[in-house]
Order: sequence, then C-alpha cells, then structure tokens
Amino acid sequence: MSFNFTKDYILENEIVLLRPLKAEDISLLLPISINEPEIWKYSLVQAHGEENLKAYFKMALDAKAEKKEYPFIVFDKRINQYVGSTRFYDIQHTQSTLQLGYTWYSKIAQGTGLNANCKFLLLQFAFEKMKMERVEFRADNNNARSIAAMKGIGCTIEGVLRKNVIKMDGGRRDSIVLSILKEEWESRVKEHLLKKITN
Repeated sequence: MSFNFTKDYILENEIVLLRPLKAEDISLLLPISINEPEIWKYSLVQAHGEENLKAYFKMALDAKAEKKEYPFIVFDKRINQYVGSTRFYDIQHTQSTLQLGYTWYSKIAQGTGLNANCKFLLLQFAFEKMKMERVEFRADNNNARSIAAMKGIGCTIEGVLRKNVIKMDGGRRDSIVLSILKEEWESRVKEHLLKKITN
C-alpha cells in the first residue's frame, strides 16, 4: 500500500485503539504529563509538565507534516481512557524500514497487556500494509523495563551504540538496538504476539 501521511489510519482491536495524534489531544494527555513525570526518566525527549508536552506535540506533528514520522495516541478500551502515545519514525520507504518508538503509557496501563496489543497492531500494519522488511527499536541501555518489553514481544538484540546520543541531563546515552524482520514476523513473532494478547 502507498502510505499517506495525511490519512487517518486507525488501528484497533477489542483492547486498544490507536489513532493519529492531533494538536487538540494535548488536553487528553496533560494529566499524565503533570502527575507522572517519572515516565520520561530514560527518554531523550521529555514530555512531563505542560510546556514540555506542548514541545513534544509540536515536534511530533511537525515531523508528521514533513512526512518523517506518524504519531498515534493510545486509547485503552478497558478503562475508557487515553493512556499514552507511540509512533512510527525514521520511515524509509525506499529501504522498506522504519523505527517504532517514542512509546509511553500511564502507570495505569503498564503491565496490563496493553503494550503487547499495541505492538501487535503496529507491527501487523508495518509488515502487512506498509510492506516493511525491517522494524527497528531503540532504548537507553539502562532501561531494563523497556528492553524486557521489547524482548518479550519477540525482538532480536543487534547490539549497543555506545554514547551515540546526548541525554537530557547533558551526559551521553548508550542505545541498545533491537529489530524484527519481515520473515521473523511471519514465521514466529506474529503467532507469539497473538498468543500473548488472546490468553
């Protein structure tokens, strides 16, 4: 399929709905931003507090307008509440690759199976609709929770980029790189994730 950055792609199942992030959504995520600042401990782009969240939205929506990224807002159907955000970025159509990240959820949604449902929908869309050959993930090498979550959905660790980016505190971050290839999605990851979200 030809990916259209201006189209509203909606991904959903019985647990979660992902829809394109819009400027007016800031009010829906502001309570999380104000009350749960620790969510962004390992993030390169902070979104805690109103000013940071406004900057976060601007960056995400500017990148979408430039056809570089496609951010989503995450709605948890079980509690009828918007709980976070995620996005496709570094979308390389000529190479059939993209990165999946900028993912964060309110604590109320963490450890509930929501992430596995989100990742299933996003990976299914990337591999089966966008026809990607490779989906990449990156995280702070010290972020054990995030790394465990990525390994749990079936990612393969490729290595660590040493001190490759500047952290918010001024130091430098070691970034772990993980990925899923199209053949891995077809041969094992899709089935693995389906079992996780249906059990």
